[in-house]
Amino acid sequence: MIIDIYSPSLLEPGNGQKNPLQAYSGSFWHSLYLFNISRIIITSGLVILAWSFQYSTLGSHDVALFFYTALLYLLLSCLFTLLIRLRKPGFYWQLIQQVCADVIFICILSYASGGLEGGLGILLMISLAGGGLISKGRLALFFAAIATIGILLQEIYAFLYIGSYTAQFTHAALLSMGYFAVAWLAHRLASRAIASEKLAYERGIDLANIAQINQLIIQDLQEGILVVDKNGNIRQSNSYAEKLIDLDCPPNYFKPCNLADYVPELASRLVSWRYNANIAFDLLRLPRNNSLIRTRFVSIRNNPHASVIIYLEDTSRIQSQIQQLKLAALGRLTANIAHEIRNPLSSISHAAELLEEDEYYAGKSNASGNSSNRRLLRIIHDNSQRLNRIVQDILQLNRRDTVKSEQIDAAEFIRHFVDDFCLTEKIDSAVFQFKTAGRGSVCQISVDRNHFHQILWNLCRNAWRHCRQQRGSITIELDRNNHTNGIYLNIRDDGPGVPAHQVKQLFEPFFTTASNGTGLGLYIARELCEANNASLEYVEHDDSGFFRMICRDVNRHV
Repeated sequence: MIIDIYSPSLLEPGNGQKNPLQAYSGSFWHSLYLFNISRIIITSGLVILAWSFQYSTLGSHDVALFFYTALLYLLLSCLFTLLIRLRKPGFYWQLIQQVCADVIFICILSYASGGLEGGLGILLMISLAGGGLISKGRLALFFAAIATIGILLQEIYAFLYIGSYTAQFTHAALLSMGYFAVAWLAHRLASRAIASEKLAYERGIDLANIAQINQLIIQDLQEGILVVDKNGNIRQSNSYAEKLIDLDCPPNYFKPCNLADYVPELASRLVSWRYNANIAFDLLRLPRNNSLIRTRFVSIRNNPHASVIIYLEDTSRIQSQIQQLKLAALGRLTANIAHEIRNPLSSISHAAELLEEDEYYAGKSNASGNSSNRRLLRIIHDNSQRLNRIVQDILQLNRRDTVKSEQIDAAEFIRHFVDDFCLTEKIDSAVFQFKTAGRGSVCQISVDRNHFHQILWNLCRNAWRHCRQQRGSITIELDRNNHTNGIYLNIRDDGPGVPAHQVKQLFEPFFTTASNGTGLGLYIARELCEANNASLEYVEHDDSGFFRMICRDVNRHV
Protein backbone atom coordinates (compact mmCIF):
# COMPACT_ATOMS: atom_id res chain seq x y z
CA MET A 1 0.00 0.00 0.00
CA ILE A 2 1.34 3.42 -0.99
CA ILE A 3 0.61 6.15 1.58
CA ASP A 4 -0.86 9.40 0.34
CA ILE A 5 1.07 12.11 2.18
CA TYR A 6 -0.95 14.89 0.63
CA SER A 7 -4.07 14.06 2.61
CA PRO A 8 -4.70 16.94 5.10
CA SER A 9 -5.89 14.52 7.76
CA LEU A 10 -2.81 12.31 7.64
CA LEU A 11 -1.29 13.68 10.82
CA GLU A 12 -4.54 13.94 12.73
CA PRO A 13 -5.34 11.30 15.35
CA GLY A 14 -8.21 8.93 14.72
CA ASN A 15 -7.74 8.35 10.98
CA GLY A 16 -5.79 5.14 11.29
CA GLN A 17 -2.39 6.85 11.02
CA LYS A 18 -0.14 7.91 13.89
CA ASN A 19 0.63 11.58 14.31
CA PRO A 20 4.19 12.59 15.23
CA LEU A 21 3.43 12.82 18.97
CA GLN A 22 2.05 9.30 18.96
CA ALA A 23 4.71 7.94 16.66
CA TYR A 24 7.55 9.30 18.79
CA SER A 25 6.04 8.85 22.27
CA GLY A 26 9.02 6.75 23.29
CA SER A 27 11.40 9.61 22.58
CA PHE A 28 9.16 11.95 24.63
CA TRP A 29 9.38 9.70 27.66
CA HIS A 30 13.12 9.43 27.21
CA SER A 31 13.41 13.24 27.14
CA LEU A 32 11.38 13.43 30.34
CA TYR A 33 13.66 10.83 31.90
CA LEU A 34 16.77 12.85 31.01
CA PHE A 35 15.06 15.99 32.32
CA ASN A 36 14.54 14.25 35.66
CA ILE A 37 18.14 12.99 35.74
CA SER A 38 19.38 16.55 35.25
CA ARG A 39 17.20 17.59 38.22
CA ILE A 40 18.83 14.94 40.41
CA ILE A 41 22.32 16.01 39.33
CA ILE A 42 21.65 19.72 39.99
CA THR A 43 20.11 19.04 43.40
CA SER A 44 22.97 16.74 44.38
CA GLY A 45 25.43 19.41 43.30
CA LEU A 46 23.67 22.01 45.49
CA VAL A 47 23.83 19.71 48.52
CA ILE A 48 27.53 18.96 47.98
CA LEU A 49 28.30 22.63 47.42
CA ALA A 50 26.43 23.70 50.57
CA TRP A 51 28.07 20.94 52.64
CA SER A 52 31.66 21.42 51.42
CA PHE A 53 32.13 25.19 51.11
CA GLN A 54 31.65 27.17 54.30
CA TYR A 55 31.65 30.49 52.44
CA SER A 56 28.74 29.43 50.23
CA THR A 57 25.48 31.41 50.59
CA LEU A 58 23.41 28.24 50.15
CA GLY A 59 21.31 27.71 53.30
CA SER A 60 22.55 30.98 54.81
CA HIS A 61 19.14 31.83 56.35
CA ASP A 62 18.04 28.35 57.47
CA VAL A 63 20.56 25.58 56.79
CA ALA A 64 18.35 22.85 58.27
CA LEU A 65 15.44 23.82 56.04
CA PHE A 66 17.78 23.87 53.04
CA PHE A 67 19.12 20.35 53.61
CA TYR A 68 15.73 18.83 54.50
CA THR A 69 14.18 20.43 51.41
CA ALA A 70 17.05 19.27 49.19
CA LEU A 71 16.83 15.70 50.49
CA LEU A 72 13.05 15.65 50.02
CA TYR A 73 13.61 17.05 46.50
CA LEU A 74 16.02 14.18 45.73
CA LEU A 75 13.58 11.57 47.03
CA LEU A 76 10.76 13.05 44.98
CA SER A 77 13.01 13.03 41.87
CA CYS A 78 13.72 9.34 42.43
CA LEU A 79 9.95 8.76 42.69
CA PHE A 80 9.51 10.63 39.42
CA THR A 81 12.06 8.27 37.84
CA LEU A 82 9.99 5.26 38.91
CA LEU A 83 6.78 6.83 37.58
CA ILE A 84 8.47 7.53 34.27
CA ARG A 85 9.45 3.87 34.04
CA LEU A 86 5.86 2.85 34.78
CA ARG A 87 4.52 5.63 32.52
CA LYS A 88 1.74 6.32 35.01
CA PRO A 89 0.11 8.80 35.18
CA GLY A 90 0.14 10.21 31.65
CA PHE A 91 2.99 12.09 30.05
CA TYR A 92 1.63 15.62 30.40
CA TRP A 93 0.46 15.06 33.98
CA GLN A 94 3.95 13.95 34.98
CA LEU A 95 5.54 16.90 33.20
CA ILE A 96 3.24 19.38 34.98
CA GLN A 97 3.91 17.74 38.35
CA GLN A 98 7.67 17.86 37.84
CA VAL A 99 7.77 21.51 36.76
CA CYS A 100 5.46 22.53 39.62
CA ALA A 101 7.68 20.59 42.02
CA ASP A 102 10.69 22.46 40.62
CA VAL A 103 8.98 25.80 41.26
CA ILE A 104 7.97 24.88 44.83
CA PHE A 105 11.27 23.35 45.94
CA ILE A 106 13.52 25.93 44.26
CA CYS A 107 11.49 28.74 45.87
CA ILE A 108 11.88 27.06 49.28
CA LEU A 109 15.63 26.55 48.69
CA SER A 110 15.90 30.18 47.63
CA TYR A 111 14.09 31.28 50.80
CA ALA A 112 16.41 29.12 52.97
CA SER A 113 19.40 30.74 51.22
CA GLY A 114 18.30 34.31 52.01
CA GLY A 115 15.96 35.09 49.12
CA LEU A 116 16.86 36.09 45.58
CA GLU A 117 20.32 37.17 46.77
CA GLY A 118 21.28 33.48 46.85
CA GLY A 119 20.90 33.30 43.07
CA LEU A 120 18.87 30.09 43.01
CA GLY A 121 16.00 31.74 41.12
CA ILE A 122 17.99 31.33 37.90
CA LEU A 123 17.59 27.54 38.19
CA LEU A 124 13.93 27.87 37.28
CA MET A 125 14.95 28.98 33.80
CA ILE A 126 16.44 25.53 33.24
CA SER A 127 13.17 23.89 34.28
CA LEU A 128 11.14 26.28 32.13
CA ALA A 129 13.32 25.73 29.08
CA GLY A 130 13.30 21.95 29.50
CA GLY A 131 9.56 21.76 30.22
CA GLY A 132 8.71 24.04 27.29
CA LEU A 133 10.78 22.03 24.81
CA ILE A 134 9.55 18.66 26.05
CA SER A 135 5.90 19.79 25.88
CA LYS A 136 6.48 21.07 22.33
CA GLY A 137 5.71 24.63 23.52
CA ARG A 138 2.14 23.87 24.61
CA LEU A 139 2.70 24.55 28.33
CA ALA A 140 5.70 26.89 28.15
CA LEU A 141 3.83 30.12 29.10
CA PHE A 142 1.84 28.26 31.76
CA PHE A 143 5.07 27.11 33.38
CA ALA A 144 6.46 30.68 33.19
CA ALA A 145 3.36 32.01 34.95
CA ILE A 146 3.67 29.38 37.73
CA ALA A 147 7.37 30.27 38.20
CA THR A 148 6.58 33.99 38.33
CA ILE A 149 3.87 33.45 40.95
CA GLY A 150 6.21 31.26 42.98
CA ILE A 151 9.07 33.77 42.93
CA LEU A 152 6.79 36.67 43.87
CA LEU A 153 5.18 34.69 46.73
CA GLN A 154 8.63 33.69 47.99
CA GLU A 155 9.79 37.30 47.89
CA ILE A 156 6.67 38.55 49.72
CA TYR A 157 6.99 35.81 52.37
CA ALA A 158 10.69 36.63 52.92
CA PHE A 159 9.88 40.33 53.21
CA LEU A 160 7.20 39.63 55.84
CA TYR A 161 8.99 37.03 57.99
CA ILE A 162 12.68 37.83 57.69
CA GLY A 163 13.26 40.88 59.84
CA SER A 164 16.46 42.22 58.31
CA TYR A 165 15.48 41.23 54.74
CA THR A 166 15.34 43.95 52.10
CA ALA A 167 12.71 43.20 49.47
CA GLN A 168 13.99 42.98 45.89
CA PHE A 169 10.82 43.27 43.89
CA THR A 170 12.69 44.83 40.97
CA HIS A 171 14.97 41.80 40.83
CA ALA A 172 11.93 39.52 41.05
CA ALA A 173 10.19 41.41 38.23
CA LEU A 174 13.27 41.17 35.97
CA LEU A 175 13.61 37.51 36.78
CA SER A 176 9.94 36.95 35.93
CA MET A 177 10.43 38.73 32.63
CA GLY A 178 13.35 36.38 32.00
CA TYR A 179 11.06 33.44 32.74
CA PHE A 180 8.57 34.57 30.13
CA ALA A 181 11.38 35.28 27.65
CA VAL A 182 12.77 31.78 28.12
CA ALA A 183 9.24 30.33 27.83
CA TRP A 184 8.58 32.26 24.62
CA LEU A 185 11.93 31.15 23.19
CA ALA A 186 11.17 27.53 24.13
CA HIS A 187 7.75 27.89 22.48
CA ARG A 188 9.29 29.19 19.24
CA LEU A 189 11.96 26.50 19.22
CA ALA A 190 9.33 23.86 19.91
CA SER A 191 7.20 25.18 17.02
CA ARG A 192 10.18 24.91 14.71
CA ALA A 193 10.88 21.41 16.03
CA ILE A 194 7.26 20.39 15.37
CA ALA A 195 7.42 21.78 11.83
CA SER A 196 10.73 20.04 11.19
CA GLU A 197 9.40 16.81 12.67
CA LYS A 198 6.27 16.99 10.55
CA LEU A 199 8.36 17.68 7.44
CA ALA A 200 10.70 14.81 8.29
CA TYR A 201 7.67 12.56 8.83
CA GLU A 202 6.25 13.50 5.44
CA ARG A 203 9.64 13.12 3.75
CA GLY A 204 9.96 9.70 5.36
CA ILE A 205 6.63 8.72 3.81
CA ASP A 206 7.85 10.13 0.47
CA LEU A 207 11.00 8.06 0.68
CA ALA A 208 9.02 4.97 1.66
CA ASN A 209 6.69 5.52 -1.31
CA ILE A 210 9.60 6.06 -3.71
CA ALA A 211 11.36 2.95 -2.41
CA GLN A 212 8.16 0.95 -2.81
CA ILE A 213 7.58 2.29 -6.33
CA ASN A 214 11.19 1.51 -7.26
CA GLN A 215 10.80 -2.00 -5.92
CA LEU A 216 7.61 -2.50 -7.94
CA ILE A 217 9.35 -1.25 -11.08
CA ILE A 218 12.35 -3.49 -10.45
CA GLN A 219 10.14 -6.51 -9.85
CA ASP A 220 8.36 -6.05 -13.20
CA LEU A 221 11.56 -5.72 -15.23
CA GLN A 222 12.28 -8.58 -17.62
CA GLU A 223 15.88 -8.44 -16.48
CA GLY A 224 17.57 -9.66 -13.31
CA ILE A 225 18.89 -6.94 -11.00
CA LEU A 226 21.24 -7.45 -8.06
CA VAL A 227 22.63 -4.74 -5.78
CA VAL A 228 25.92 -5.97 -4.30
CA ASP A 229 27.97 -4.06 -1.72
CA LYS A 230 31.75 -3.81 -1.53
CA ASN A 231 31.92 -7.02 0.54
CA GLY A 232 30.08 -9.05 -2.09
CA ASN A 233 26.82 -9.22 -0.12
CA ILE A 234 23.51 -9.03 -1.97
CA ARG A 235 21.59 -6.05 -0.58
CA GLN A 236 18.66 -5.94 -3.00
CA SER A 237 17.30 -8.04 -5.83
CA ASN A 238 14.20 -8.58 -7.91
CA SER A 239 12.30 -11.82 -8.33
CA TYR A 240 13.72 -12.42 -11.81
CA ALA A 241 17.30 -12.34 -10.50
CA GLU A 242 16.35 -14.54 -7.53
CA LYS A 243 14.96 -17.09 -9.97
CA LEU A 244 18.05 -16.98 -12.18
CA ILE A 245 20.58 -17.50 -9.38
CA ASP A 246 18.23 -19.75 -7.37
CA LEU A 247 18.24 -17.45 -4.33
CA ASP A 248 16.55 -19.19 -1.40
CA CYS A 249 15.16 -16.06 0.30
CA PRO A 250 15.11 -12.29 -0.35
CA PRO A 251 18.18 -10.38 0.91
CA ASN A 252 18.08 -9.38 4.57
CA TYR A 253 19.99 -6.33 5.82
CA PHE A 254 21.06 -8.04 9.06
CA LYS A 255 21.72 -11.45 7.44
CA PRO A 256 22.88 -10.65 3.90
CA CYS A 257 23.46 -13.34 1.28
CA ASN A 258 26.91 -13.53 -0.22
CA LEU A 259 27.05 -13.65 -4.02
CA ALA A 260 29.96 -16.11 -4.01
CA ASP A 261 27.86 -18.67 -2.13
CA TYR A 262 25.27 -18.79 -4.92
CA VAL A 263 27.08 -17.88 -8.15
CA PRO A 264 30.86 -18.04 -7.68
CA GLU A 265 31.40 -17.49 -11.41
CA LEU A 266 29.50 -14.20 -11.25
CA ALA A 267 31.36 -13.18 -8.08
CA SER A 268 34.72 -13.74 -9.79
CA ARG A 269 33.53 -11.62 -12.72
CA LEU A 270 32.61 -8.86 -10.31
CA VAL A 271 36.09 -8.95 -8.76
CA SER A 272 37.67 -8.76 -12.22
CA TRP A 273 35.40 -5.88 -13.20
CA ARG A 274 36.30 -3.90 -10.05
CA TYR A 275 39.93 -3.88 -11.16
CA ASN A 276 39.17 -3.29 -14.83
CA ALA A 277 35.82 -1.67 -15.60
CA ASN A 278 36.44 -1.86 -19.36
CA ILE A 279 36.69 -5.63 -19.49
CA ALA A 280 34.26 -7.39 -21.86
CA PHE A 281 32.72 -10.66 -20.69
CA ASP A 282 31.27 -13.49 -22.73
CA LEU A 283 27.90 -15.01 -22.00
CA LEU A 284 27.76 -16.84 -18.67
CA ARG A 285 26.04 -20.19 -18.26
CA LEU A 286 24.58 -20.57 -14.77
CA PRO A 287 25.19 -24.11 -13.51
CA ARG A 288 22.15 -24.21 -11.21
CA ASN A 289 19.48 -23.81 -13.91
CA ASN A 290 21.62 -24.03 -17.05
CA SER A 291 20.60 -20.52 -18.18
CA LEU A 292 22.80 -18.52 -20.49
CA ILE A 293 22.94 -14.89 -19.34
CA ARG A 294 24.60 -11.64 -20.34
CA THR A 295 26.11 -9.70 -17.41
CA ARG A 296 26.46 -5.95 -17.07
CA PHE A 297 27.96 -4.06 -14.09
CA VAL A 298 27.14 -0.46 -13.15
CA SER A 299 28.87 1.20 -10.20
CA ILE A 300 27.12 3.49 -7.74
CA ARG A 301 28.66 6.95 -7.21
CA ASN A 302 31.14 6.19 -10.04
CA ASN A 303 33.23 4.14 -7.63
CA PRO A 304 33.81 0.54 -8.73
CA HIS A 305 34.84 -0.42 -5.19
CA ALA A 306 31.51 0.72 -3.70
CA SER A 307 28.13 -0.92 -4.21
CA VAL A 308 27.48 -2.24 -7.72
CA ILE A 309 24.30 -2.93 -9.68
CA ILE A 310 24.50 -6.18 -11.66
CA TYR A 311 22.13 -6.61 -14.59
CA LEU A 312 21.44 -10.20 -15.62
CA GLU A 313 19.85 -10.65 -19.04
CA ASP A 314 18.63 -14.12 -19.82
CA THR A 315 19.42 -14.69 -23.48
CA SER A 316 17.11 -17.69 -23.69
CA ARG A 317 14.12 -15.35 -24.07
CA ILE A 318 15.81 -13.52 -26.93
CA GLN A 319 16.92 -16.78 -28.44
CA SER A 320 13.37 -18.07 -28.16
CA GLN A 321 12.08 -15.11 -30.15
CA ILE A 322 14.82 -15.54 -32.71
CA GLN A 323 14.08 -19.24 -32.84
CA GLN A 324 10.42 -18.59 -33.56
CA LEU A 325 11.37 -16.39 -36.48
CA LYS A 326 13.90 -18.97 -37.58
CA LEU A 327 11.35 -21.77 -37.41
CA ALA A 328 8.88 -19.76 -39.45
CA ALA A 329 11.54 -19.11 -42.09
CA LEU A 330 12.66 -22.72 -42.02
CA GLY A 331 9.07 -23.87 -42.43
CA ARG A 332 8.75 -21.93 -45.65
CA LEU A 333 12.24 -22.99 -46.73
CA THR A 334 11.67 -26.69 -46.15
CA ALA A 335 8.33 -26.58 -47.97
CA ASN A 336 10.06 -25.09 -50.99
CA ILE A 337 12.93 -27.56 -50.68
CA ALA A 338 10.53 -30.51 -50.55
CA HIS A 339 8.76 -29.29 -53.66
CA GLU A 340 11.68 -27.95 -55.69
CA ILE A 341 14.45 -30.40 -54.81
CA ARG A 342 13.06 -33.69 -53.63
CA ASN A 343 10.82 -34.42 -56.60
CA PRO A 344 13.49 -33.67 -59.24
CA LEU A 345 16.00 -35.51 -57.07
CA SER A 346 13.92 -38.67 -57.04
CA SER A 347 13.57 -38.41 -60.83
CA ILE A 348 17.35 -38.13 -61.25
CA SER A 349 17.94 -41.05 -58.92
CA HIS A 350 15.37 -43.18 -60.74
CA ALA A 351 16.86 -42.29 -64.12
CA ALA A 352 20.33 -43.24 -62.84
CA GLU A 353 19.03 -46.63 -61.72
CA LEU A 354 17.49 -47.23 -65.20
CA LEU A 355 20.78 -46.33 -66.90
CA GLU A 356 22.62 -48.74 -64.60
CA GLU A 357 20.26 -51.50 -65.66
CA ASP A 358 20.80 -50.65 -69.36
CA GLU A 359 24.55 -50.73 -68.90
CA TYR A 360 24.33 -54.06 -67.15
CA TYR A 361 22.42 -55.69 -70.05
CA ALA A 362 24.40 -53.98 -72.78
CA GLY A 363 27.07 -56.65 -72.74
CA LYS A 364 30.82 -56.43 -72.58
CA SER A 365 31.60 -55.27 -76.08
CA ASN A 366 33.20 -52.07 -74.77
CA ALA A 367 34.47 -52.81 -71.27
CA SER A 368 36.29 -49.55 -70.74
CA GLY A 369 33.28 -47.49 -71.77
CA ASN A 370 30.91 -49.50 -69.58
CA SER A 371 33.21 -49.08 -66.59
CA SER A 372 33.36 -45.34 -67.13
CA ASN A 373 29.58 -45.05 -67.43
CA ARG A 374 29.02 -47.11 -64.30
CA ARG A 375 31.38 -44.83 -62.37
CA LEU A 376 29.54 -41.74 -63.54
CA LEU A 377 26.19 -43.29 -62.67
CA ARG A 378 27.50 -44.16 -59.19
CA ILE A 379 28.55 -40.52 -58.71
CA ILE A 380 25.05 -39.41 -59.67
CA HIS A 381 23.49 -41.92 -57.28
CA ASP A 382 25.77 -41.05 -54.33
CA ASN A 383 25.25 -37.32 -54.68
CA SER A 384 21.52 -37.81 -55.00
CA GLN A 385 21.56 -39.73 -51.71
CA ARG A 386 23.65 -36.97 -50.11
CA LEU A 387 21.18 -34.29 -51.19
CA ASN A 388 18.37 -36.44 -49.87
CA ARG A 389 20.05 -36.63 -46.46
CA ILE A 390 20.43 -32.84 -46.41
CA VAL A 391 16.72 -32.46 -47.05
CA GLN A 392 15.90 -34.96 -44.29
CA ASP A 393 18.19 -33.16 -41.82
CA ILE A 394 16.61 -29.81 -42.56
CA LEU A 395 13.16 -31.33 -42.12
CA GLN A 396 14.27 -32.50 -38.67
CA LEU A 397 14.43 -28.86 -37.56
CA ASN A 398 10.67 -28.55 -37.88
CA ARG A 399 10.29 -31.15 -35.17
CA ARG A 400 11.78 -28.79 -32.57
CA ASP A 401 8.48 -27.13 -31.67
CA THR A 402 6.63 -30.45 -31.19
CA VAL A 403 8.15 -31.58 -27.90
CA LYS A 404 6.41 -34.42 -26.07
CA SER A 405 8.42 -34.73 -22.86
CA GLU A 406 8.32 -37.85 -20.77
CA GLN A 407 10.39 -39.24 -17.92
CA ILE A 408 12.80 -41.90 -19.09
CA ASP A 409 15.64 -43.85 -17.52
CA ALA A 410 18.64 -42.46 -19.36
CA ALA A 411 20.89 -45.48 -18.72
CA GLU A 412 18.36 -48.02 -19.97
CA PHE A 413 17.54 -45.88 -23.01
CA ILE A 414 21.22 -45.53 -23.96
CA ARG A 415 21.83 -49.29 -23.74
CA HIS A 416 19.00 -49.98 -26.20
CA PHE A 417 20.14 -47.13 -28.41
CA VAL A 418 23.69 -48.50 -28.70
CA ASP A 419 22.34 -51.86 -29.85
CA ASP A 420 20.10 -50.22 -32.47
CA PHE A 421 22.87 -47.91 -33.65
CA CYS A 422 25.42 -50.70 -34.07
CA LEU A 423 22.88 -52.88 -35.90
CA THR A 424 21.83 -50.12 -38.29
CA GLU A 425 25.32 -48.78 -39.01
CA LYS A 426 26.82 -52.32 -39.11
CA ILE A 427 29.30 -51.53 -36.31
CA ASP A 428 30.73 -53.96 -33.78
CA SER A 429 29.16 -53.18 -30.40
CA ALA A 430 32.59 -53.59 -28.75
CA VAL A 431 33.47 -50.16 -30.15
CA PHE A 432 31.23 -48.65 -27.46
CA GLN A 433 31.81 -48.72 -23.73
CA PHE A 434 29.16 -47.34 -21.36
CA LYS A 435 29.82 -45.99 -17.86
CA THR A 436 27.06 -45.01 -15.42
CA ALA A 437 27.01 -42.91 -12.24
CA GLY A 438 27.39 -45.64 -9.62
CA ARG A 439 25.76 -49.00 -9.25
CA GLY A 440 22.02 -48.88 -8.71
CA SER A 441 21.82 -45.18 -9.50
CA VAL A 442 18.79 -44.24 -11.61
CA CYS A 443 19.11 -41.12 -13.77
CA GLN A 444 15.61 -39.98 -14.63
CA ILE A 445 15.43 -37.17 -17.20
CA SER A 446 12.48 -35.41 -18.82
CA VAL A 447 12.94 -35.33 -22.58
CA ASP A 448 11.21 -36.13 -25.83
CA ARG A 449 12.08 -39.74 -26.64
CA ASN A 450 12.41 -39.17 -30.41
CA HIS A 451 14.48 -36.02 -29.89
CA PHE A 452 16.81 -37.79 -27.47
CA HIS A 453 17.27 -40.63 -29.96
CA GLN A 454 18.11 -38.15 -32.73
CA ILE A 455 20.60 -36.30 -30.48
CA LEU A 456 22.41 -39.51 -29.56
CA TRP A 457 22.40 -40.67 -33.17
CA ASN A 458 23.99 -37.47 -34.46
CA LEU A 459 26.63 -37.41 -31.70
CA CYS A 460 27.53 -41.09 -32.02
CA ARG A 461 27.71 -40.90 -35.81
CA ASN A 462 30.04 -37.92 -35.45
CA ALA A 463 32.16 -39.83 -32.93
CA TRP A 464 32.33 -42.91 -35.19
CA ARG A 465 33.43 -40.77 -38.12
CA HIS A 466 36.38 -39.24 -36.20
CA CYS A 467 37.49 -42.09 -33.89
CA ARG A 468 40.02 -44.84 -34.63
CA GLN A 469 37.14 -47.31 -35.07
CA GLN A 470 38.69 -49.85 -32.73
CA ARG A 471 37.50 -51.69 -29.64
CA GLY A 472 36.47 -49.15 -26.94
CA SER A 473 37.04 -46.14 -29.23
CA ILE A 474 33.75 -44.48 -28.19
CA THR A 475 32.88 -43.97 -24.51
CA ILE A 476 29.47 -42.88 -23.27
CA GLU A 477 29.51 -41.59 -19.66
CA LEU A 478 26.40 -40.89 -17.62
CA ASP A 479 27.13 -38.99 -14.41
CA ARG A 480 25.24 -36.91 -11.84
CA ASN A 481 26.54 -33.52 -10.70
CA ASN A 482 25.45 -32.96 -7.09
CA HIS A 483 26.45 -29.30 -7.12
CA THR A 484 24.23 -28.29 -10.05
CA ASN A 485 21.55 -31.00 -9.65
CA GLY A 486 22.06 -31.96 -13.27
CA ILE A 487 22.91 -35.08 -15.26
CA TYR A 488 25.96 -35.04 -17.53
CA LEU A 489 25.99 -37.21 -20.65
CA ASN A 490 29.54 -37.25 -22.06
CA ILE A 491 30.35 -38.79 -25.44
CA ARG A 492 34.10 -39.27 -25.97
CA ASP A 493 36.13 -40.75 -28.78
CA ASP A 494 39.80 -41.50 -29.20
CA GLY A 495 40.15 -39.27 -32.23
CA PRO A 496 42.49 -36.27 -32.54
CA GLY A 497 39.91 -33.78 -31.32
CA VAL A 498 38.76 -30.50 -32.83
CA PRO A 499 41.38 -27.89 -33.72
CA ALA A 500 41.21 -24.80 -31.50
CA HIS A 501 40.38 -22.48 -34.39
CA GLN A 502 37.34 -24.58 -35.35
CA VAL A 503 35.75 -24.96 -31.89
CA LYS A 504 33.59 -21.86 -32.25
CA GLN A 505 32.24 -23.12 -35.60
CA LEU A 506 31.22 -26.59 -34.41
CA PHE A 507 27.54 -25.84 -33.98
CA GLU A 508 27.14 -23.61 -37.00
CA PRO A 509 24.86 -25.01 -39.74
CA PHE A 510 26.55 -26.52 -42.82
CA PHE A 511 29.99 -26.47 -41.17
CA THR A 512 31.73 -29.82 -41.66
CA THR A 513 35.24 -31.20 -42.03
CA ALA A 514 34.09 -34.45 -43.67
CA SER A 515 33.82 -34.69 -47.43
CA ASN A 516 30.51 -36.54 -47.27
CA GLY A 517 29.01 -34.71 -44.28
CA THR A 518 26.06 -32.31 -44.38
CA GLY A 519 27.21 -30.01 -41.57
CA LEU A 520 23.82 -30.16 -39.86
CA GLY A 521 24.25 -32.99 -37.35
CA LEU A 522 25.70 -31.03 -34.41
CA TYR A 523 23.54 -28.02 -35.18
CA ILE A 524 20.37 -30.11 -35.07
CA ALA A 525 21.55 -31.87 -31.89
CA ARG A 526 21.98 -28.58 -30.06
CA GLU A 527 18.65 -27.22 -31.30
CA LEU A 528 16.85 -30.32 -30.06
CA CYS A 529 18.66 -30.09 -26.71
CA GLU A 530 17.51 -26.51 -26.18
CA ALA A 531 13.96 -27.49 -27.12
CA ASN A 532 14.05 -30.01 -24.24
CA ASN A 533 15.52 -27.53 -21.67
CA ALA A 534 18.93 -29.13 -21.97
CA SER A 535 22.24 -27.93 -23.36
CA LEU A 536 24.98 -29.31 -25.56
CA GLU A 537 28.55 -28.08 -25.43
CA TYR A 538 32.03 -29.09 -26.51
CA VAL A 539 34.40 -29.50 -23.56
CA GLU A 540 38.11 -29.17 -24.32
CA HIS A 541 40.11 -31.66 -22.27
CA ASP A 542 43.90 -32.02 -22.45
CA ASP A 543 44.83 -32.48 -26.11
CA SER A 544 41.38 -33.67 -27.12
CA GLY A 545 37.79 -32.92 -26.22
CA PHE A 546 34.31 -34.38 -25.94
CA PHE A 547 30.66 -33.43 -26.24
CA ARG A 548 28.57 -32.99 -23.09
CA MET A 549 24.81 -32.92 -22.89
CA ILE A 550 23.48 -31.44 -19.61
CA CYS A 551 19.96 -32.44 -18.55
CA ARG A 552 17.95 -31.74 -15.43
CA ASP A 553 17.69 -34.54 -12.90
CA VAL A 554 13.96 -35.15 -12.45
CA ASN A 555 14.48 -36.68 -8.99
CA ARG A 556 16.25 -33.51 -7.79
CA HIS A 557 13.65 -31.06 -9.17
CA VAL A 558 10.48 -32.58 -7.82
